[in-house]
Amino acid sequence: MASKTSSGLMETVKTLVYAVVIALFIRTFFYEPFSIPSASMVPTLLIGDYLFVSKFSYGYSRYSLPFGLPLIPGPGRILGNPPQRGDVVVFKLPRDPSVNYIKRIIGLPGDKLQMKEGVLNINDTPVKLLRIKDFYYDEPFLRGDSGCRAGDYQQFMETLPGGREHVIIKNCGPPLFDNTAVFTVPPDHYFMMGDNRDDSADSRDPSSGVGYVPAENLVGHAQFIFYSTDGYGAWWEPWKWPFTVRYDRLLMTIH
Repeated sequence: MASKTSSGLMETVKTLVYAVVIALFIRTFFYEPFSIPSASMVPTLLIGDYLFVSKFSYGYSRYSLPFGLPLIPGPGRILGNPPQRGDVVVFKLPRDPSVNYIKRIIGLPGDKLQMKEGVLNINDTPVKLLRIKDFYYDEPFLRGDSGCRAGDYQQFMETLPGGREHVIIKNCGPPLFDNTAVFTVPPDHYFMMGDNRDDSADSRDPSSGVGYVPAENLVGHAQFIFYSTDGYGAWWEPWKWPFTVRYDRLLMTIH
């Protein structure tokens, strides 16, 4: 009897070990889940969104591995393709690689970028901005340390060089970076910006720690939202959970 019990326990342990190894393998080389804790990417990503990031899109660097283990020669990346302008990416904060950030790649190596009167200029050419319906944001996730408050925000369709489009909002906090100096992106680095242009700590902000993001700091390409909650139900209120899910955002592709 003891032998059967021991055998059953060993099988359970082996199954758990296999499950952990498979999960780590998938997380390291294929897809990794992330959650959105801030409003910097509104309206594309909302606080409470949970998404999968493709690890193989841009190849692999030391930051693709758990705990940043230096098993891949660096700096740089192996395999994969370089990111494209307009991709939404997760990356390690250059100032503190233990912190993950998510932003949109706006500047590629060699680009010159500048904000003029709230309009993004890339290589001396202003991008096209089309005013669309205002975006209303009113959720309990909004914190006192955010410039965002419940209300309507100006929403624009921004068209990057090459024709790629995405939506941004303005007037969410003071427009600190509507006018900037010229930023020249170094080789093997990228310039990041949030879609919530007035409430995003990104490459425009010298105090943010973002700066020009090295290629090796890229973790992966944000692909789709697998779960989203509006935050109206606390963890101790399970009866509210079905009503807090943003069902219209489930399995939504990230553009």
